[in-house]
Amino acid sequence: MKNIIWFKNITIKNIPEVGGKTASLGEMYSKLSRHGITIPNGFAITANAYRCFLETNGLDKKIREILKGLDSHKLKNLQERGRKIREAILAGALPADLSQEIISSYRELSQEFEKNNADVAVRSSATAEDLPGASFAGQQETYLNVSGEKGLLLAVKKCFASLYTDRAISYREDKGFGHSKVYLSVAVQKMVRSDKASSGIIFTIDPDTGFSGVVVIDSSWGLGEFVVQGEIIPDEFQIFKAALKKGYPAIISKKLGTKEKALVYGKGGKETRPAGVPLKKRKQFTLSDKEIIQLAKWAVKVEEHYKKPMDLEWAKDGQSGKLYILQARPETVQSQRDALVIEDYALKKAGELVVKGVAVGAKIAEGKANIIKSAKEIGKFREGEILVTTMTDPDWEPIMKIASAIVTDKGSRTSHAAIVSRELGIPCIVGTGDATRKIKSGEQITVDCSNGRDGFVWRGKTEWLVKRYELKGLKRPETKIMMNIGSPSEAYESSFIPSDGVGLAREEFIIASEIRIHPLALINFAKLKDKKLKKQIEALTSGFKNKKDFFVEKLSEGVAQIAAAFYPRPIIVRFSDFKTNEYASLLGGRDYEPEEENPMIGWRGASRYYDPRFKEAFGLECRAIKRAREKLGLTNIIVMVPFCRTPEEGRKVLETMAGFGLKRGEKGLKVYVMAEIPSNVILADAFLDIFDGFSIGSNDLTQLTLGIDRDNAGLAGIGNEENEAVKKSIAGLIAAAKKKKKYSGICGQAPSDYPDFADFLVEKGIESISLNPDSVLKTTLAILEKEKRLKK
Repeated sequence: MKNIIWFKNITIKNIPEVGGKTASLGEMYSKLSRHGITIPNGFAITANAYRCFLETNGLDKKIREILKGLDSHKLKNLQERGRKIREAILAGALPADLSQEIISSYRELSQEFEKNNADVAVRSSATAEDLPGASFAGQQETYLNVSGEKGLLLAVKKCFASLYTDRAISYREDKGFGHSKVYLSVAVQKMVRSDKASSGIIFTIDPDTGFSGVVVIDSSWGLGEFVVQGEIIPDEFQIFKAALKKGYPAIISKKLGTKEKALVYGKGGKETRPAGVPLKKRKQFTLSDKEIIQLAKWAVKVEEHYKKPMDLEWAKDGQSGKLYILQARPETVQSQRDALVIEDYALKKAGELVVKGVAVGAKIAEGKANIIKSAKEIGKFREGEILVTTMTDPDWEPIMKIASAIVTDKGSRTSHAAIVSRELGIPCIVGTGDATRKIKSGEQITVDCSNGRDGFVWRGKTEWLVKRYELKGLKRPETKIMMNIGSPSEAYESSFIPSDGVGLAREEFIIASEIRIHPLALINFAKLKDKKLKKQIEALTSGFKNKKDFFVEKLSEGVAQIAAAFYPRPIIVRFSDFKTNEYASLLGGRDYEPEEENPMIGWRGASRYYDPRFKEAFGLECRAIKRAREKLGLTNIIVMVPFCRTPEEGRKVLETMAGFGLKRGEKGLKVYVMAEIPSNVILADAFLDIFDGFSIGSNDLTQLTLGIDRDNAGLAGIGNEENEAVKKSIAGLIAAAKKKKKYSGICGQAPSDYPDFADFLVEKGIESISLNPDSVLKTTLAILEKEKRLKK
């Protein structure tokens, strides 16, 4: 049996000889290079070589003796046994013939790159790793920037020893892999000089939700270990696959990371070292759009080749400017989830907010906090506690598996803590910044990941509900069931709930959370006199010379994420419907908004869009929708005009939209009007002559029909959407739309709150009902029953 195999002679069938990681490298090198995917060359030191090493040194028997009676849940026991095995392996000698083969192959690799002693990555590859259901991510060691024959041989032995790190022993015990049946191969691969550029991770599905429609790329300056370990918050890019395959540059999200430090080549004999990143460089994206698209296309080709979701590592060479794929393994968490069962965690009552960060998963857990700042202190941790730490690495896994939740100061959605918590199925919040300072050991806390992207740590116990839905065999009603989606962060998770699309996507959520600046303050940025305000805007819009582009890109990305989640199902995006007081609360907004006695019936919706005071700001919204539809390929986007008081206003809005390049009917664009004012009911035919249909806003229609301020609790007893006057108005709108064969839907709160109201809508023949995500399944079942009764 061979001790050395070059990548060109390796395929996925060689897992027993070279392990999952190296077999995948060889598979790509031998089969995907022809598609333009570049993989650095190298060779594998096989599992047979490892076995020969053990036998020559009598280590196989010794290892079995040391592991007898192991209890991996007793940390001191585990640590002591692991240390003894590693010391024994490092004390062993590589057989002379094996050493010579390794050196000879290393010289050949060095000659290929015209170097005396090529800088190489020495990567462990266990024969049971990177398999569906068992990732073994980070269980064994990798050594970067290894050069020289002596250094290479030492790194190989260190890799052999890393098969028995504490975390690797513990992981195999939990997964039921026999230690004596797992062998180690070592990949020796030419280094990519990403220390002079950037590197990171790629997932071919969203790692939090398992949504398969996107490629997610994490990227930071320098070598990739800091991204993998969660040492920094990297840049994150999301690319929509369906549009990418059609040739669109479909980057639907770009988030700037902090990237405060980078891992670079070491000095004075050290292989690597951390280095600070200048502030100017931190504020730059680490990849160009062209490079993002290239990596995404490669990731899709790799996924198609393996026919399963993949987790890849990539790097950019700062000397040549070329991109490389370094590793590819099956994604082992979200791809294994049961798509026929949905668990919905909902917080009923929150405590005092302690810290917030990036949520991993969608669950809630509570317990006693235990602050552990070093892996040397993990013996202090008890089962069921919540681990609070700066960051984790594979050495922490023995206690991570007994934690009820994890909270870290550092890290991103693809950091070690995030990856392991997903595999364990526990909630995790990363990147809080200061959890280890604000949380005290021993105090009761609740870790809440039920709100999309943001995760919250609440002080004390809280109340929450868990609803479990079985989707197997669920039929679809004739009435379309759509969803109301506010934040893009909830769209991917909500996309798994059976629906016909999105009946209401609110721009306001994106503007308030992602943009936070009044559009006119961005348009007039150069003229702003308030230095403090300019500084705040400059900080939020870092990387954008033209501040208007910031608004357009961030709004289009938010809309695109929702559209991608439900593609090709339609999503109805409502243009901004802030009231004047709400617009004034945005940064710089007070200079552009009048004070109104009653903003609810003031300058809002359609009346703003064509007004010279706001027209240019509305133009940014039109540009954002046009960008999402035409540049990013999300042609399932329909737009809706809110609070349109007269048909004349409707025509002015459509003319204004066309002036900004967003013309009704062009490239399939539909424009609906929100029917929420009595005039929309009375002049229904006239409005339908202008627009493609109605989306009924039952909240405003109720208050304006009954003359009730919906924010006045003292008037709530007078009436609601089930009032006869309101129902008669809605019935008239549905009938008018049916007569003209145009769309009618409802996106107000009523169908979510009142089951009888949903029955009424079905009876009248409404085309679609849009609901809050937590109401979709129960209302679907009720509507199926109603339709069944109507057919009798």
